[in-house]
Amino acid sequence: MTEGFDLRDEPWIPVRLLTGGSARMGLRELFKRAHEIEDLEVPVPPAAAGLMRVLAAITARIAGHGDDRLDDPDIAEDDIGEWLRLRRRVLKAGRFRPEDVDAYFDKQVPAGRFDLFDEQRPFLQDPRLRAECVDAKGVPNTSGVNKLVMGRPTGINGAVLFGHFTDTAPVPVPAAEAAWHLVAQLYFGPSGQCTPRRITGDRTGSGDAAPLRKSVSYFPWGPDLFTSLVLAVPSPKAEVDWDADDACPWEEEQLADPLKPVAPMTWPGRLLTGRFRHAVLLVPSRDGREVTDAYITWSTHEPAPEVQDPYQILDRRKDGEFQAREADAARALWRDLDSLLLKDSRQDTQRPPALEGLPSSLLPVLRVRAYGFDQDGQQKDSVWFRSTTPRVLTWLEENDAEMAHHIKRCHAAAEQVGERLDFAARVAWKAATDSNVDLSPKAKIKLDARKPGPWASAALNRFWPGAEAEFWKLTEPGGRSEQPIKPFVHAALAALDEAIGQANRADIRVARARHRARSMILALLNPKSG
Repeated sequence: MTEGFDLRDEPWIPVRLLTGGSARMGLRELFKRAHEIEDLEVPVPPAAAGLMRVLAAITARIAGHGDDRLDDPDIAEDDIGEWLRLRRRVLKAGRFRPEDVDAYFDKQVPAGRFDLFDEQRPFLQDPRLRAECVDAKGVPNTSGVNKLVMGRPTGINGAVLFGHFTDTAPVPVPAAEAAWHLVAQLYFGPSGQCTPRRITGDRTGSGDAAPLRKSVSYFPWGPDLFTSLVLAVPSPKAEVDWDADDACPWEEEQLADPLKPVAPMTWPGRLLTGRFRHAVLLVPSRDGREVTDAYITWSTHEPAPEVQDPYQILDRRKDGEFQAREADAARALWRDLDSLLLKDSRQDTQRPPALEGLPSSLLPVLRVRAYGFDQDGQQKDSVWFRSTTPRVLTWLEENDAEMAHHIKRCHAAAEQVGERLDFAARVAWKAATDSNVDLSPKAKIKLDARKPGPWASAALNRFWPGAEAEFWKLTEPGGRSEQPIKPFVHAALAALDEAIGQANRADIRVARARHRARSMILALLNPKSG
């Protein structure tokens, strides 16, 4: 028998307290002391993005006023105004009631459901994989602990990102950290080949991408974790099935049947925790302090439910449909700010529903927290990131329309200059290095997309940090300008010069190429002549 690891009370979630100290807490203590916690400090952003959804679902069950709860469908479905008033009363209380926390974890959820290694219903796992992930001889066919831990290489050619690990000598992972990566896999896991799972006569070994793969999530972030969690509970305006009973995986009476249609999307539990495409089972050490192996495979091949995630920006594709904005590690959070502030006033962008209907009294102290994972749609993981804005939500369009549209103009100007800088730097490299190029001012230069040269990338890497500094200056009192493009143009010129380098500019051909590129950028200040 393996010792359990009860996530209700084991210290597995790193947090930073309002006093400045750090601690690790189980779910019970985290909710009871949420008003004393400033921030989550989970060091794996995709795990934090998934954990926030789990915590928001639990918050909806726990948070209430009197006998009313935030997850009450009678309140939510009938009158959104009544639900918002209930949320304001919850926020005014300033903390979760300890008795409500205990009632949920000890009475409302069956015993063992929060145990990471429970024999019957381990938390967010499928114990059937012990019998279904086997080879032709019935020998267990595990995926390996390296497959579980994001950032570790797997297979022969896996890239080493955060340590040296091999499949031939896997290093166990502490149970607390394994819980983070379990959550990360369920929300951000890959598509394609996986450990085969035999349920019928077929032994299928491929699956679909997790629901948040290659995406970025945006949460309203308060001065303490209690406020952040309450505001993370999604609005009941979600388009879900209001006739079906709502449940999270740890609340379901039975495990989902992999061969049957996915349960209907309901609010808020399944909306936040019911869209997984992977099945996972952790293999613990005897003392339950570590995870030594894992099974990771598909959970369903049924069509994914069509429902909008409450924490994602949606962008219109060329076919007219919307998709979640993809995470880009090279894209700073301020470049998404207008999409977060504007109330869907652009036809091609929809802001996250979580930023709708925020209490006006809290807007001056609210920030936006972003968790993203730059990945491709299948197996490649690049970079994950976490970022937080200053207190910008007072500029929401419904609260300060003038400022929201000023932000939009500033961002549009920065993007326009960035695109011109990229093009101008490519032109400059071509002109400086190809002796067949005509350097006369009006001569056209044909670029080769396969040979962009080093200047464009170097210039953009210098431009965007400078552009961010100029952007925040434009948001300061008195910083609004009728021509916000000007400071970005100056930042682009400086970036171009740095990319080319002082020594290179001594060459007459480089000097002429530089002059042409600078003229292209300066033309943005006078559109009629450019």
